[in-house]
Amino acid sequence: MVPRMAERGYPRAFAGALIAVAGTIGVLMPLSIPLLVYGFVGNVSIRELLVSGVFPAFTLAFALILLCIWKGRSFGCDLGGAMPSRAEIWKSFVAILPASGMPVVILGGILSGIFTPTEAASVAVFYGLVLALFVYREVKPRQVPEMLLHSFRTSAVVMLVVGATGALSWLITGEQIPANLAAAILHISENKYVFLLLLNIALILVGIFLEPLPSLMLTAPLFIPTAKAFGIDPVHLGLIMVFNLVIGLYTPPVGGTLFVAAKIARVGMVAISRELIPMFAIALVVLFTVTYVEAIPMALVWFMRG
Repeated sequence: MVPRMAERGYPRAFAGALIAVAGTIGVLMPLSIPLLVYGFVGNVSIRELLVSGVFPAFTLAFALILLCIWKGRSFGCDLGGAMPSRAEIWKSFVAILPASGMPVVILGGILSGIFTPTEAASVAVFYGLVLALFVYREVKPRQVPEMLLHSFRTSAVVMLVVGATGALSWLITGEQIPANLAAAILHISENKYVFLLLLNIALILVGIFLEPLPSLMLTAPLFIPTAKAFGIDPVHLGLIMVFNLVIGLYTPPVGGTLFVAAKIARVGMVAISRELIPMFAIALVVLFTVTYVEAIPMALVWFMRG
């Protein structure tokens, strides 16, 4: 992506910053693993959590597209280029059609109640295996046992973390830490909007230093009871928490995604951080819209609830 954008006239630092921000949008989209983890840790509806991420994901993506067009004109980039032929378009469409069916099957099954989110994971694995073996033929049957072994190892690590998180949650609850935290925050201010502001600041800072999954496992048991004391919907809280932690991934100076993007683009941290500023501002605007205008991200959730 970086070489292609550089050929069109975009600075490599801008392309790298775009990768850092746009690459994390998938964390907010349906089938988001952090949202699934939050739902598991907080005992919150997975279906509602996945639906809640639609608005911020598409809004952020659309805003970044507009920024690329505007910046492209200011950089004097070639925004046109040769259009593919109808045959090429049709060939590409046919190629992606089987893979495009996976989110349709999974989301359709979850939202219609045909299967649970846990069962959806099994369906996704089976669907993906069939595509890899028989449609795209990128995986050979003899490779399947090795793939399963790798999956078992990865799942074992995750389950160890989840088990440790369960013990930590039990300890936190037993020591009444959430109740004490809620009392301390209420002592500072009884306004839930002040609490949300403090929450945003704290979670972005946490997201700078920790990956979203361990961050959620550590902070969700702490903040969910506190948020309930302020009358905040757990689904809304989950979306806010995941969005903040995602922003932390590319927040200078130590956001992990930013380092990776700088290495891919072969530019310095100062250069990529400078190009990141407008994208970071856009992400913050979307975040505060999601935080303080609850009806926008929660509209689909409320519709599902009837």
